[in-house]
Amino acid sequence: MRRDTLWSWAALAAGLIFLSPVLYTVVLSFQSVEAYYAGGFSFTLKNYAQAFGQYDFLRYLLNSILVSGVVTLGGLAMAVTAAFAFARFDFPGGNLMFAAVVATLMIPSHITLIPNYLTLARAGLLDSYAGLILPALANGFAAFFLRQYIRGIPRALDEAAYMDGARPRQVLWRVIVPISRPAILSMGLYIFIGEWNNYIWPLVALNDRDLYTLQIGLAQLYKENPGEDLVNWPLVMAASTITILPILLGFLLVERHLVRGITMGAVK
Repeated sequence: MRRDTLWSWAALAAGLIFLSPVLYTVVLSFQSVEAYYAGGFSFTLKNYAQAFGQYDFLRYLLNSILVSGVVTLGGLAMAVTAAFAFARFDFPGGNLMFAAVVATLMIPSHITLIPNYLTLARAGLLDSYAGLILPALANGFAAFFLRQYIRGIPRALDEAAYMDGARPRQVLWRVIVPISRPAILSMGLYIFIGEWNNYIWPLVALNDRDLYTLQIGLAQLYKENPGEDLVNWPLVMAASTITILPILLGFLLVERHLVRGITMGAVK
């Protein structure tokens, strides 16, 4: 019993150490910049009011939610249908196409930056929500991950549905998707976090401040200072806290599915 207690305290200490940067960010966000540089502490909500009001972080937050949400839903729809096709159907060139999808995982994202920019520039989609969303919809890792998960689902379930007169689309949405929910939710969180934290592409594709995402807005705050070229760190920490909260909320919503999704548990 004593050993278990020691392990519990050790795990708690490790968790606090792991969370210390987040806790420091939240605490500092309620600190006034004058007290921060004076070495004291003065509680204030001014940093949040300033971030939402003066620096338009409410708009940036809504932009990030819109872009990340659409990319997540669209990316999951494409990945699930592609994974179902690769896992359940034999068609000419199927293995070659799947190999090409897997090969995209070895291509650094920065290599596609210029081709995507030139393509969207010719299509007139820069400085638009479509320009932010379209390049992120195709996700090779999501298709690969879900294909492996679906391959672990017994084909007998598909065959039973086909015997009842179901079509492939009905089998996908009424049989495969409900069973694969843990993997889909896990991959949805993965896609959402990746797009939420995306900085390079919005920086390249946007000039209109009304379309800025949180990451771009957060970077702009480093240019603001309270005087003498000092960074307003409490304001930056308030903006960082605003940026972190949706990710924590998303994690709490799908947390119970994460382990099942990642380990690709067997169907009972």
